[in-house]
Amino acid sequence: MITMYATRSCPYCHAARQLLESKGCAWEEIDVAAHADRRREMMERSGQHTVPQIWIGERHVGGYDDLAALNRSGKLDELLSQQGESGR
Repeated sequence: MITMYATRSCPYCHAARQLLESKGCAWEEIDVAAHADRRREMMERSGQHTVPQIWIGERHVGGYDDLAALNRSGKLDELLSQQGESGR
C-alpha cells in the first residue's frame, strides 16, 4: 500500500501523483491542509514538515525528489513490485 501525505496546492504533490499514476499505482492520500491532526501524525512518522511525504508499504520513501530519484535509478519499480503494486 502507498500512503501519501499531501496538499491540493503543492506542485511537488502534483508531480508525485503524476509519477505514481504513470506507474499504474493507487494510493491513499491524506490531505494535511484539511486535517491538522494528520499533519502532526505525518511529522511524527517522518520527522519532516514538508509535503509530500510518501510511504510504500512500511518504507518511508520521502518526498517527491526522493521518489523521482528512485524512479531514475530503476529501484522504484522493484520496490512497487515487492509491495504488490503495479510498477512498470
